[in-house]
Amino acid sequence: QVQLVESGGGLVQPGGSLRLSCAASGSSLSINFMSWYRQAPGKQRELVAVIYSGGATNYADSVKGRFTISRDNAESTVDLQMNSLKPEDTAVYYCNVYARVVDGPWVDFWGQGTQVTVSS
Repeated sequence: QVQLVESGGGLVQPGGSLRLSCAASGSSLSINFMSWYRQAPGKQRELVAVIYSGGATNYADSVKGRFTISRDNAESTVDLQMNSLKPEDTAVYYCNVYARVVDGPWVDFWGQGTQVTVSS
């Protein structure tokens, strides 16, 4: 079984910064790409940023230049550094990992979500 544990959400003023972290654990786990999604009230879940096993990254246009995704393959962790936060960044942020256990099928795994609120 695979578990994702997220941390780092909270309340921050506009213009401030937060760092989200996600740790994946599981026996004989192979990870492909790792992502962060977010879902604001009344809206669909959207992709924020993705980082591939080789280190290439992609970002939603709304966060380019403000957010940075990074990963530590040895520790099976993925972080999201969020700077210059705006009220519209307020959402529940979810960690997503595309992985497999041993030689099993590749599956999307999700964290429990962490709330980020940007407000003065």
